[in-house]
Amino acid sequence: MTQLNFIEQGKRVLEIERQALLDITQYLDENFNQACQLMYQCHGRIIVVGMGKSGHIGNKIAATLASTGTPAFFVHPGEASHGDLGMITRDDVVMLISNSGETSEVLNIIPVIKRIGAKMIAMTGNPESSMANWADAHVCIKVSQEACPLGLAPTASTTATLAMGDAIAVALLETRGFTADDFALSHPGGSLGKRLLLCLKDIMHSGPATPMINDKQCIKDALIEMSAKGLGMTAIVDDTGQLAGLFTDGDLRRILEQRIDIHSTLISTVMTRSCTTATADMLAAEALNIMENKRINGLIVVDNKHHPIGALNMQDLLKAGVL
Repeated sequence: MTQLNFIEQGKRVLEIERQALLDITQYLDENFNQACQLMYQCHGRIIVVGMGKSGHIGNKIAATLASTGTPAFFVHPGEASHGDLGMITRDDVVMLISNSGETSEVLNIIPVIKRIGAKMIAMTGNPESSMANWADAHVCIKVSQEACPLGLAPTASTTATLAMGDAIAVALLETRGFTADDFALSHPGGSLGKRLLLCLKDIMHSGPATPMINDKQCIKDALIEMSAKGLGMTAIVDDTGQLAGLFTDGDLRRILEQRIDIHSTLISTVMTRSCTTATADMLAAEALNIMENKRINGLIVVDNKHHPIGALNMQDLLKAGVL
C-alpha cells in the first residue's frame, strides 16, 4: 500500500467520524435534558458502566465528569456481577453505555440496579433496545456507519459516544457554576495545578531579598541594590515606607543615553511613579497575564497599605512552572 492510500483512507475515516458528530447533534433534545437533570439532581455519584470499547469510552467519561464537578467513577460490568455492585447505592445514577443496547454483561446487572433503587441512564445507538426501554432516561448516539470498512470495529460510534459524554459533562459544569479554582482542586499536580493554585506569596522574593531603596537616595544606590538582589529592578519607597515608584534595567538604559550623573541624581527624578503592582494572594497565573499584557518583566508585591513586601520577575514564574 502506498503512502497516498494511507492518506486517503485516513481522510475517509475522519470524514465519516466528522459526519457522525454532526448527526448526533439532533439528539441534544428533551431526552438529553432529562439525563442531565437526573445527574444534576443526583445526591450520590454517577456510576458509568460499559463493556469492551464502550467500557474504555465510559472510563474516560467518568474521569471527565469527576474532574469537572460531577463525582463519578467507572465500574466494569463483569466485575459488577462479582461484587462491585456493592459500590452502587440508591442515591447514585448509573449510566449504561452500549451501542447496541443489548450487551449481555450490562443487561445482567440491570435487575439488581433496579432493586437497589438507583436511577439509570442508557446511552445507546438504538432507542428501541432493552437497555433504552428499562432506563429512566435514554441518550441516543446512533450513527449511520462505522469508519471501519467492515462495519465491525467500533469507530464512529465510540467517537460519538465520547463526544456526547463531553457534552453532558460540560453542560453540568456550566450549570453548577464550576470555576477554574474548583478545577484546580482536582488537578493540583503538574503545570496545570501550578498555574491555577500557586499564589505570588509562594514564589516571590520577600523580606531582605526584596529590592528596595529610599526615594532620597541616588541612582547609584539603586544600581547597587539591583545588582545585589538580581531581579532587574528595585522598589522606591518614601519615608513612610509606601511605594513611591519603580526603577528597572530599562530605566537605566534610558538615563545612560541622556548622560545623567548617577552619583548625584536622586532616584526620585528618574523612577517610574505609576507602576503596576500585585498582591501576595494574587494567583501566579494572573500575574503572568498582567506582565504579558503590559510587556513588563517584573512586579512589586505590596500589602494593603501599599508597602512593598516582595518582588518577582519572569524568571521566577519560569522556575515555578507557571510560564
